[in-house]
Amino acid sequence: MKFFRPVFVLSLVLAPVLWTVSGCKQDAQANAHPAGGLSDASTPVVDTARVVSHPLNTTVPLPGELQPYEAVAIYPKVTGFVQWIGVDRGSRVHKGEPLAILVAPELTSQRAEAQAKLQSAESRRVEAEAKTSADQATYQRLKEASATPGVISENELQIAQQAAIADRARELALRQNADAARATLKSVAEIRQYLHIVAPFNGVVTTRNVHPGALVGPGGGSSQLPMLSISQVSRLRLVVAVPEASVAYISPGAEVAFTVASYPDRTFHGRIARLAESVDAKTRTMPVELDVDNSDGRLDPGMYPQVIWPMRHAQPSLFVPASSVVHSMEETFVIRVRSGLTEWVPVKTGVASGDQMEVFGNLAAGDQVALRGTEELRPDTRVTAKLNPDAAASPARP
Repeated sequence: MKFFRPVFVLSLVLAPVLWTVSGCKQDAQANAHPAGGLSDASTPVVDTARVVSHPLNTTVPLPGELQPYEAVAIYPKVTGFVQWIGVDRGSRVHKGEPLAILVAPELTSQRAEAQAKLQSAESRRVEAEAKTSADQATYQRLKEASATPGVISENELQIAQQAAIADRARELALRQNADAARATLKSVAEIRQYLHIVAPFNGVVTTRNVHPGALVGPGGGSSQLPMLSISQVSRLRLVVAVPEASVAYISPGAEVAFTVASYPDRTFHGRIARLAESVDAKTRTMPVELDVDNSDGRLDPGMYPQVIWPMRHAQPSLFVPASSVVHSMEETFVIRVRSGLTEWVPVKTGVASGDQMEVFGNLAAGDQVALRGTEELRPDTRVTAKLNPDAAASPARP
C-alpha cells in the first residue's frame, strides 16, 4: 500500500491539467468550423450569384388621374337676364345645341339707334351722289362750251371743276360714314346672337349655377361662377406623374393598362399620347398624358386609377439579386468575389425587376457577387465562393 500511494497522488494532481488541455483542444476545433462552414481552418464560404444581362421588361404601379379630354366653363358674352335654360347637371349635349337664352332690353334700343344712324348716313350719301352727278354734268357742259371762244370764261370753268371735285370728296366721306354705320348695326346684330348660348362640343353638363331670371354677365374671374360647365367624357385624358428615374422608359404610342376602384375586376387601357418634356422641380416627376376611349361611359373624370406602368428597354442591363446590394452611409456597392478575394464595387441602382435589381457600375455579365451583401465582409478578404444557381437573375415579365 505504501508503494502505490505516490502514483495515486500524482494522478490526482495531473488530472485537472489534462482535462483543461483536452477542453481547450476541443474549443479550438469547434472554433475552426463555425456555422457558415469553412473550406479550411481560416477561409469562410460565401454564397454567390452571377451578374446577368438581359433587357428590362417589367411594370411598376403608379397613381394617375382621369380628366375630361375637353372642359369649358361657359360665361355669357353680354350682360342679360336668363330667360330660358334647357339643361341641368348630367344633361348630355351636342355641339351647337341651345343651352340657354338671355334677354337684354338695352340691345334692342342699341339696334334701333344703329339702324337710324345708318339710314341717315345713307340719305346723306345719296344726296351727295346726286349733287356730285349734277355738278359733274355742269362742268362737262361748260367745258364743251368753252371750246367756242368767248362763250365761257376760264374762271367759270375752273369754278365748276373745283365744285365737282369737292362734291366727289364729300360723297366719299359720306359713303365711309354709311359703311361705319352699317358695321355698327352688324355688330349690334352679332351681339344679339350672343343672347343664344349653344354647346361648344359634344359633352355632358357637369355644373349649373343659374336659373331663369338670374342676371348674368361676362366673367371669368375667380369671384364669378360660370353659368354652366361642360366636359367631354367620351374621350378622357389619363395623367400620370412618371418619376424621373423612369422617364427614359417612356414609349410614345405604347398601350398601358390601368384599373379603377369602381371596377376592381376589370382592366382598362390607354395609349401614351403626350409628354410634358419637362421634369417638375418639386416632385421630380414628368406629367404624361394617355388617351382613353370612354365611349361606353364607364369611367368618370376625377377617378384615380392605378396605372400598370411598363418599364421596357431594348438595350440589355445588368441585374443582381436585390439582397446583394449594400446601402451604406458612404456609398452603394456590391461585393464581387474574384480569384478568392472580395472586392467592393460601387454601383448605382435602377429599376427593381422581381427580386432582382438593375445596377450600373464596373461589373460584367458572369461576375460573381455575394448573395447577401454586408459591410462586415471587408475588401480583400480571402473566401471560398459557393455559387448559388437558383439566385441567378432572370427577366421579370409584366
